[in-house]
Amino acid sequence: MKVLIVKTSSMGDVIHTFPALEDARRHRPDVSFDWCVEEAFAGIVGLHPAIGRIHTVAIRRWRKRLLNGATWQEAAGLRRALRASQYDLVIDAQGLLKSALVAKQAAAPIAGFDRSSARETSAIWFYDRRYAVPRDLHAIERTRRLFGMALGYQPDLSGLGSGIVPPADGLTGVSGKTAVLLHGTSREDKKWPVADWIETARLAVDRQMTPVVTWSNEAEKAVVEAIAKAVPQTVLVPKSPLAVIAAIIGRSTLVIGADTGLTHLASAFGLPTVAVFLATEPGLTGPRGPYASTLLAAPGGRVAPGEVMAEAEKLMERQMLGLTSKN
Repeated sequence: MKVLIVKTSSMGDVIHTFPALEDARRHRPDVSFDWCVEEAFAGIVGLHPAIGRIHTVAIRRWRKRLLNGATWQEAAGLRRALRASQYDLVIDAQGLLKSALVAKQAAAPIAGFDRSSARETSAIWFYDRRYAVPRDLHAIERTRRLFGMALGYQPDLSGLGSGIVPPADGLTGVSGKTAVLLHGTSREDKKWPVADWIETARLAVDRQMTPVVTWSNEAEKAVVEAIAKAVPQTVLVPKSPLAVIAAIIGRSTLVIGADTGLTHLASAFGLPTVAVFLATEPGLTGPRGPYASTLLAAPGGRVAPGEVMAEAEKLMERQMLGLTSKN
């Protein structure tokens, strides 16, 4: 059986789908999986060894260039590639109109959420099989249940594994323990103050860990330069492709991050991960993992670096105890 997964974005949503894929791989070894995803996140999907072909869409870019002939050529090329793959089933794990329209291009039966479960009810009219999944569950569990009903098995929700493997290349020239500080995020009100990141870097150095910072735009570059100037032991990673950043994160000792997709990636790798949420509720979409924790600022309050590092130490100790018990 050949199945196409449609989960195009965002990074966190893509990462939340991996546990469902792990369930399916264990329960349905007869099924092969491909994935259709936004071009920016193809490298993230490629971290899972069960995925065969990765089809990319560029909905965000196409919307800005609807009258451009190249846009329609790309869309037509995607349609041809999906139909040529001859899928037995498409699982739309996103539940949006845009994802349903993409799924429809494969010309195969589509499984998705029902009217009470989909994020946009307009999507359900494209589905051949509709499944009820409570909306008050975490996104990871919702997707695991959807896959189980679509493929005919009962997922074991008592455990959680993503199955993704960090790329082999990590941070070169740095020995010992590293603490990756993921300061960048999409909204200003979700950003932890630079002074708090600097203090966190100092606390990491006090605990014999090398702080590691990355950046993807000029505003983020100014932040990492401020951290590195205040804490010279900090390693400033040049602007790099997502796969390189994933490798650095995947082989770190600790990750402390804002509400951003890379923080979800760290928790999916099973790393000690502390997420700092300032303006959003972790609720049903926060990072989940065996050693992940979310600290939420009270209304009008803040999350102090000392509190973050104390939580990080608890997670690292828990991880160490878990590794010891396995041995």
